[in-house]
Amino acid sequence: MSEQLSQLDINPRITHALIKANIKKFETVLSLSNPDIQRSTGLSSGDVSLLKKAVARAVPKLPCVSALDILEEKCPSQLTLKKLTTGCKSIDEALRGGFLSHGITEISGESSAGKTQLCLQLCLNVQLPFTLGGLSGGAAYICTEDVFPNKRLHQMIQYFNLKVNSLSNKIQYGDNIFIEHISDISGLKYCIQKRLPILLSKGDIKLVVVDSVASLFRCEYDQKDMVQRSKDLASMGACLHQLSNQYNIPVVCVNQVTDSMDVKDRHRKHIPSLGLTWSNQVTTRITLTRTNQHVTIPKHFINNLVIGGFETCVRDLEVIFAPHLPMLKLPCIIDQEGFKGWTC
Repeated sequence: MSEQLSQLDINPRITHALIKANIKKFETVLSLSNPDIQRSTGLSSGDVSLLKKAVARAVPKLPCVSALDILEEKCPSQLTLKKLTTGCKSIDEALRGGFLSHGITEISGESSAGKTQLCLQLCLNVQLPFTLGGLSGGAAYICTEDVFPNKRLHQMIQYFNLKVNSLSNKIQYGDNIFIEHISDISGLKYCIQKRLPILLSKGDIKLVVVDSVASLFRCEYDQKDMVQRSKDLASMGACLHQLSNQYNIPVVCVNQVTDSMDVKDRHRKHIPSLGLTWSNQVTTRITLTRTNQHVTIPKHFINNLVIGGFETCVRDLEVIFAPHLPMLKLPCIIDQEGFKGWTC
């Protein structure tokens, strides 16, 4: 007998009917309609109503807390909203503290817009203590598109140590980033649904990055498989949301862009890939865009390490939608230290 069903105070006849219909979990009972359960099990409408009430009573519930309890963090971790710093003061101010610890944050943009640069920066900042805007934990980085940029990461660590030199001897930043390369959809499903929960359960990982979510879903499905692709996207999004809420950690997904066919919106040449199905899974959508503006970053030295001294194009960081932010746009650049805001 299912361990969950054995907890219910209901007639054994109902329990056996559920097991015979292969309905063994609470979420299955609650997600199916009453007529669907009746057809699958042969139970009466009264039996199904009693079943759903019993399951609703047995499902673990979060306690009622006041706003003051949440503010003072005297509540379950699932109700505490934390924010992960980006490492740049101007970007943090625009995002009101950084990346949310609940939900999926999407970073989309064209090639060389700075998506991976920003993700690497988050992987370093998440290891900082709470007092410095970090979450005191490591990062899980799932690569589906390119080889993980180890060389660039080690360059950023050199400069990162200068910013937090008091902690440089205590934190081995490169050792706390767990990297997984995946080349197909089945491997991605197995990683997110099986391996990632085991890693998160140890309590050492405080950030999950998927770079990128679009590469596999755009190439492994034919036109006739679009319905299945939508189901797989929704399933993956639901799993990532569940992990984010359960462990109170940010989940960042990189997305590619496609050309916009909307003639009414002439200012937006590209839109994020994967359509409405994926958009409905995203909590916060951020896009990075290369502009035609070029600037020369002033050259200076810190402990014999050079910063700036070259010309680069300005990127626009734009918030498309978020539950806590207005739509906004911020000019940014990329230098040896990483991704940062730019003031002209």
